[in-house]
Amino acid sequence: MHKITVIRGDGVGPEISDAAVRVIEATGVGCEWDYVTVGRQAEIASGVALPAEALQKLRHSAVVLKAPLVIEKLGHKVVIEQGDGTQRIYSNANTALRLELGAFVGVRPVRAYEGVRAHTPKLDVVIIRELTEDIYSGYEHQVGPDAAEAIKITTRAASARAARFAFDYARKTHRQHVSVIHKANVLQLTDGLFLRAVQEAAWEYDDIQLDDAMVDACAYQLACLPERWDVLLMPNQYGDILSDLCAGLVGSFGLAPGACFGDGCAIFEAAHGAAPDLAGKNLVNPTALILSAALLLDHLNEPAAAHRIRTAVKTVLQQGRTLTPDLGGTAKTTAMTNVIIDHL
Repeated sequence: MHKITVIRGDGVGPEISDAAVRVIEATGVGCEWDYVTVGRQAEIASGVALPAEALQKLRHSAVVLKAPLVIEKLGHKVVIEQGDGTQRIYSNANTALRLELGAFVGVRPVRAYEGVRAHTPKLDVVIIRELTEDIYSGYEHQVGPDAAEAIKITTRAASARAARFAFDYARKTHRQHVSVIHKANVLQLTDGLFLRAVQEAAWEYDDIQLDDAMVDACAYQLACLPERWDVLLMPNQYGDILSDLCAGLVGSFGLAPGACFGDGCAIFEAAHGAAPDLAGKNLVNPTALILSAALLLDHLNEPAAAHRIRTAVKTVLQQGRTLTPDLGGTAKTTAMTNVIIDHL
């Protein structure tokens, strides 16, 4: 019996998390569900998006299925009290949650599917992003009333750790090509260090091909030469941006699953946001979190169940009869989920 902690999230989060739980249960894999409230509902109840008691429970959770949280533009920093009485300040609740649980790398597999109109039908990539550093560390300050500075942090240790994860992931998933994405022609010290750390780590993986590309050239070639890419490893901000680009290239944000991994923790989440404008309308595409659930089952050493989910999703997309509006159909969230379960 696998114990899985569920964050139902904000906006469309409850709808897609319920869909993912139903699909996992339909595989027959034994699971015990433990629900934790964070985000808007927690803020309404306690005044903070990440209450201490919820965070404490999550810290003891090895596997988390997480629906999206609302992250406001120009929102407030998130302050988390540490056990030693100090405080850590994060840019938003998503970052706080990942780093407080010890996640250090994010994985987003994105591929095109037959039956879905895609700008790049040959795209099949895995974007791996380092999560603990880069400009997303959230270290910024005001310089008088008319200027502000943000600090981009890169260390050899964190870069090498992400590199080893990427190479191990490539081996495990039978992919032979890793590309490190950077802007070392401008950011010679920070991105330069990231690039060098990855190149040094590559000496331990002579069975994996390594090359590198500038982030702007990579964005261009993802659209023009999608088959050229396999596993893409990059700093935090570039990974956030390019994974969204790839979701658009394959036809929908609703097809992009994701996961965050650390020592002893794994968080499985859709790449898209909470979409509060669609909340409660039963129109959101549940596929991204359902595919994230397949990643979760892989992690729990349930590969047969994970394969069945992917096959069911692929079949439903190919048939094209029960698709949500983002995919050109008229189906409801629950209807698409039901058909995926039928194909299990």
